[in-house]
Amino acid sequence: MELLRDSLNQIQPLYEEKIEEAWQRIDNLTKPIGSLGTLEKIAARMAGITGNLVNSRLKKNIVIMCADNGVVEEGVSACPKDITRIVTENFTRGITGVCVFADMVQADLTVVDIGVDAEFNNTKIINKKIMRGTKNIAKGPAMEYREAVEAIEVGIAIVDELVKKGYNLLGTGEMGIANTTTSAAVLCALSNLEPDVVVGKGAGLTEEQYRHKIEVVKRALDVNKPNQNDPIDVLAKVGGLDIAGLCGCFIGAAKNRVPIVIDGFISSAAALCAVRLNPKIKDYIFPSHLSAEPGAIYMMKEIGLEPMLNLNMRLGEGSGCPFAFFIIEASQKMMRDMGSFEDANIVNNFLIDIREEKAI
Repeated sequence: MELLRDSLNQIQPLYEEKIEEAWQRIDNLTKPIGSLGTLEKIAARMAGITGNLVNSRLKKNIVIMCADNGVVEEGVSACPKDITRIVTENFTRGITGVCVFADMVQADLTVVDIGVDAEFNNTKIINKKIMRGTKNIAKGPAMEYREAVEAIEVGIAIVDELVKKGYNLLGTGEMGIANTTTSAAVLCALSNLEPDVVVGKGAGLTEEQYRHKIEVVKRALDVNKPNQNDPIDVLAKVGGLDIAGLCGCFIGAAKNRVPIVIDGFISSAAALCAVRLNPKIKDYIFPSHLSAEPGAIYMMKEIGLEPMLNLNMRLGEGSGCPFAFFIIEASQKMMRDMGSFEDANIVNNFLIDIREEKAI
């Protein structure tokens, strides 16, 4: 656990003085005070993360953690298990949703096999396989505690390497059939929410299959009794290797003072685990969109963040991250290129600040 422990200890608070400096600039831009809403909050937080008022050269990468989940044998997904292997390969062909959207914003992809029940002969897939899929959480723990730690440390190490290569804006994606089931179980374990409230239909289920999925999550929680106060125990007992790997990505990003974007429901589960391990991590995270999974809104409440968009998306893969990248870059364009009241020859003493707060 040395890498995990050291990384958690290295995470520092935001640069408060830079946040204040950013707000002074934002409020002096030629616009009504607060009129660019969330863009202003993003710009201020970006300054607090990086220490720079403007971050105009953002090199973007979406880390996609791929792994199989043993609970698939319970019939909780409409998709066959082999789809995990097929889509993992397809990420390297540029034909999936996240590939198309990432290309739109010039973002690179890092595809990681952290636990797919298959072997790949593909140099574009990074082999960090811990095991060939987790065990069935409806019958017992998904993995051992040490394996959950190992998966988290894979995510930290991946981010460390990306930062060394100059990437300074990261996204999170995943591929793993049945991982909405594990994510719902993680959310229930870390909160006081019931499966009936947070379990969704994932890639598509009949009403009968949906009710069965709820019962499977209830059984997993009852069989494993995860410790709400230990996110690693939760990941080991009812989570997945993909979620654990992404948890490490959030930790690594915060350690390296790099902003990182949540995609949807599954990466939210990973972010929640990371924030529970160190609350300061929350300040480095930007949620992209509100997933159509019913548990997504509760996930955001547990983390304490609000998504930028609601497009009724539920694809996963990291497909929401490129849209957030565009918005984050727009906030930096605002900071760099908008003129001040002085530039615009406007005396702004007539403006009133109607914001309730400048929360970021």
